[in-house]
Amino acid sequence: MKLFDVYPINNINITRGNGSLVYDAQGTEYLDLYGGHAVISIGHTNPHYVKRLEDQLHQIGFYSNSIEIPIQKELAQKLGKVSGKDDYQLFLCNSGAEANENALKLASFYNGKKKVIAFKKSFHGRTSLAVAATDNPKIVAPVNETDNVIFLPWADEAALEQAFKDNEVSSVIIEGIQGVGGIQVAPEAFLQKIRSLCDEYNAVFIADSVQCGYGRTGKFFSHDFAGINADIYSMAKGMGNGFPVGGIIISPKIQPAYGMLGTTFGGNHLACAAGLAVLEVMEQDNLMQNAAEIGSYLIAELKKLEQVKEVRGRGLMIGIELPEELAHARKELLNKHHIFTGEAKPNVIRLLPALNLTKANADRFLEAFVSVLNQ
Repeated sequence: MKLFDVYPINNINITRGNGSLVYDAQGTEYLDLYGGHAVISIGHTNPHYVKRLEDQLHQIGFYSNSIEIPIQKELAQKLGKVSGKDDYQLFLCNSGAEANENALKLASFYNGKKKVIAFKKSFHGRTSLAVAATDNPKIVAPVNETDNVIFLPWADEAALEQAFKDNEVSSVIIEGIQGVGGIQVAPEAFLQKIRSLCDEYNAVFIADSVQCGYGRTGKFFSHDFAGINADIYSMAKGMGNGFPVGGIIISPKIQPAYGMLGTTFGGNHLACAAGLAVLEVMEQDNLMQNAAEIGSYLIAELKKLEQVKEVRGRGLMIGIELPEELAHARKELLNKHHIFTGEAKPNVIRLLPALNLTKANADRFLEAFVSVLNQ
């Protein structure tokens, strides 16, 4: 049997990692500024994380949600404290797509409505509803197509108001910073407008925080910059530092009922141990503050470079838009300077490193990047 070939890959076999550094099978060192799609939040093989998982595995790794799992409550309490959303409720699942799927479904249960407002260049996942709300027809199979999703222009308040007037809106789903869409930061006034319209029409505000949440921007959720609370926040990626963990936190106004949502693997003992380890390290090492400081430094330095068209983002979620003649820069960074970065089409380099990235590592990237631009 061979693998189902759906990923274009780099011919590099990464065999070990430490912090923001990874090493291939030949021992070559790479600086990881992508973290496997923003997943590595506290660094590769963080000692506290490894011990947390190892200790849990020696006790029990898995049992279903048919029994008491106290570590789930421990995770919920710690997440409430670190995120500042103590009065919310936690439902655990396995991935970002599943988190958004459950959020959209829960919103419809709550108000009995069907229409979902999403935005151009959005990405919310590959499961049925999540992919229907994703603005990429290439990954929407015929079976996923629905007329229940309305795509609006990014940050267009007039279009948003009109959509509410014309439709029975169940929910609005929006990334605080679009990732796949090219690191587009949602204007604070636009997020505030969504909040007010959802309140007026009894719709549910879903803050997709799968990539832009979990401290990456310097606040726990990037939507927090707008000074509002969403009704549901979806999370995954950095939540488990590589272990598959996803979840939604849910406003107290939305009440649960048995059978409303469900999962086999979500909230298992190992997943919760991983999730707790991440939050404990984030708290102990002030990683949100570090993300804000190192991110601000990187953005300021990148904005000084004349060849760069635009720098967007917050904290350690940064997009560097390049002119077409520099479209090769990302490959040069990887192949010549051994630095992993991400991309967004057509010519945006995405930086999504671990939140404990050091200034020395930031400078290593800047030196290499300047070299690529000037060669």
